[in-house]
Amino acid sequence: MIRSVIVALVLAFAGLANAGERLVVCHGYGCLVQESVAYSDGQLGEIRRLLFAAEDAAGERQRLAEALGRLYGWAGQQSDIRHDKGGNYADQGVPGRMDCIDHSTTTTRLLRLLEARGYLRWHRVLEPTMRSFALIFAPHRSAVIETLGDGTAESFVVDSWFVDNGQPAVILPLADWKKGAGPDV
Repeated sequence: MIRSVIVALVLAFAGLANAGERLVVCHGYGCLVQESVAYSDGQLGEIRRLLFAAEDAAGERQRLAEALGRLYGWAGQQSDIRHDKGGNYADQGVPGRMDCIDHSTTTTRLLRLLEARGYLRWHRVLEPTMRSFALIFAPHRSAVIETLGDGTAESFVVDSWFVDNGQPAVILPLADWKKGAGPDV
């Protein structure tokens, strides 16, 4: 009897460990609205396989852009962020629209989930950063990753704000992004 209870508890906890992940996405400008979404084991396995096919840091960034697009797309199937368009103007007035605060926060959460699962082999996740130009331009925020390894770390922004929901994120060298690089939206 005790043995069967122990076996049942072990199996239950093993099931919890493999039950996928929940993550909070935010939208509504400034993370006004926060919604919990779920990723299945199958979806996370797809992301793992995609990222583990990378052979170096550059390949990981390329695949990471695609992985984030998929993760946002799946989150959009469960929340209003499916309506989000790149930039701040193409989706005016729709529920689920996201500004750069929403994107940098949510993208950092997604990156941390991937990092915690061991899916990032050539990068680590940093805190979001901000760029600002003259007073006529609003500041802009983005998630950031940094290469690991040989002592010459490079930082890159991972900016999903530039693209429509479900599209690959834009990943650029941080220095270029700080100078204004990125798609015109």
